[in-house]
Amino acid sequence: MVVSMSVLLLLVILAVVFLRNGGLKFSHAIVCALLGFFLAGTSMAPTIHEGVAATAEVVSGLQP
Repeated sequence: MVVSMSVLLLLVILAVVFLRNGGLKFSHAIVCALLGFFLAGTSMAPTIHEGVAATAEVVSGLQP
């Protein structure tokens, strides 16, 4: 759950930055949010979750 909240927070921050810089219109942000909600209800959701978790595990294992 910590990974999910971290990814969610990162995506919200990126969306706000893009909205403020004019690179992402409000209508585009709504479409992206709706896509996320619809993807969460599909059979692909566990695969996406596992991919994000595996990526987070790899990134957290990197030594600077």
